[in-house]
Amino acid sequence: MNSEEEFYDAETGGSSQFACVFSAHHFLCLCVGVYYRKTLPAPMISRCDYSVWGILKKCIGMELSKITMPIVLNEPLSFLQRMSEYMEHTHLIHKACTLSDSIDRMQVVAAFAVSSVASQWDRTGKPFNPLLGETYELTREDEGYRLISEQVSHHPPISAFHAQSLKQEFEFHGSIYPKLKFWGKSVEAEPKGTMTLELLKRKEAFTWTNPLCCVHNIIMGKLWIEQYGTVEIVNHHTGDRCVLNFKPCGMFGKELHKNRVMKCMYSVAPKVYEANKKKAEKGDAKKNKPEQSAGKQETEDMPGVQETVSVITGSALLWRITPRPAHSEEMYNFTGFTITLNELEPGMERLLAPTDCRLRPDIRAMENGDLASVEKDRLEEKQRAARKECSKDEEEWSTRWFRLGTNPHTGAQDWLYTGGYFDRNYTDCPNLY
Repeated sequence: MNSEEEFYDAETGGSSQFACVFSAHHFLCLCVGVYYRKTLPAPMISRCDYSVWGILKKCIGMELSKITMPIVLNEPLSFLQRMSEYMEHTHLIHKACTLSDSIDRMQVVAAFAVSSVASQWDRTGKPFNPLLGETYELTREDEGYRLISEQVSHHPPISAFHAQSLKQEFEFHGSIYPKLKFWGKSVEAEPKGTMTLELLKRKEAFTWTNPLCCVHNIIMGKLWIEQYGTVEIVNHHTGDRCVLNFKPCGMFGKELHKNRVMKCMYSVAPKVYEANKKKAEKGDAKKNKPEQSAGKQETEDMPGVQETVSVITGSALLWRITPRPAHSEEMYNFTGFTITLNELEPGMERLLAPTDCRLRPDIRAMENGDLASVEKDRLEEKQRAARKECSKDEEEWSTRWFRLGTNPHTGAQDWLYTGGYFDRNYTDCPNLY
C-alpha cells in the first residue's frame, strides 16, 4: 500500500453503523464525529488475595526495575501507553498557541504540565514494562496530533516519545527513566527525564521535569498516592521561569496535602495573592495549635481531601480535571481517555507497526480478564534470548525511530525522533511478540 492509498470497511455494531477509514497516515472511526470505546472488555482483576510484602521485604532501598512483580499488580497498559496520557489535555497546548502574551502562554503551559499528574490519582496499578524495541502510536485527528513512542533502552529502562501537531503548531517530546525504590511502607517513583514543548509559530521552547510520585501503604492499609517535589518550567526564548511546588503531606498525614488530588488550577496577580496570604496568616494566628500525635501509627494515614478549592477573588481558571467515568474504579481507575488507549478495532493491525504494544498478547489478555502470566513470561524469555544472541554475535541493539543526541534547548543528552514512522515502512522492525 502506498502512502496515498486508502481502503474502507463497513462495520455494524448494535443499532448504528459506522465506517472504518484506514490509510497510511491514520486510523479513524466515523459515526457523527469520532467514536472511542467507553469501557474495557472486562472489569479489573481483584488483588485481594495477593500481598506485595513477600516480594518487597528484601528490597528496601533498592531500585525495583529488575525485580519481577506478580502480574496481578499490573494494569493492562504498557508504560508507553501510560506515557501518552500526557496528551489527554492537548487542548491546553492549542490554547497556548493562540495567546499573544508570553506570560499567559507560560501559565497555560504550567497547567498542561500539572494536568499530566491528575491521571495518576488512585492509579495504584503498575504498567507493563515495555520490551526493548516496543512502540506505541496514537493518532487523534479530533485533537489535532499524532504521537509515536519507543522503548529505546532495557537497562536502564528508558522510553522516548514524540508528539506533533497535524497543523505544524507544536512538537512535544521527551524521554523517561522511571526509577523505582521501595522504602518499607511505600514505593517512590522518580520519572527521570526532561519534557520539551515547542510552540513552532512562536519559536518558543519550554522544558521541565516531572514531580516524584509515591504510593503509600504497600504493606497494609488503604493505598494512596501523592506527588511531591519542585517542577521548574523554563521558556528558553524569553527566559521566563515558572516554579511549581508539590508539597508532601506530613509524617503521619496530619498536614493537609492540598496537592494530593490535582482537580483544577487557577492563576492570580501577585499583589492580589500576597494580600490574600497576609489575610489568611492573620486568621491562622488566632486558631489554636493542633494537638501532637500520640502513639505510633501502623499505616501512613491518607490526608484529608478538600472537596472544593478556596478561590481568591480575581483568579482565572486555567484548567479543570475531566470527570472520570462512573465505573472508573472497576476499570483500574482509568480516565475516559485512558480507557481508549489499548483499543484495537478490526483492521488496525494491518497498519500498526508489528512492535505496537496493542498487539502484545499478555496486555491484551489482562484487558480481557485473564492474568496470562505464562504469556508474559514467554515474551520476557524471548527477549532475553534475543539479547543473548546479539551479545554472542557482538551486535549492538539499534533503535528504530529515535537516536541519542543533544537537546538543542537544554544542551543535555536526550532521545530525539529521527522521523519516518508514519511512512509505514516497518520491514526492519524486530519480531517481539
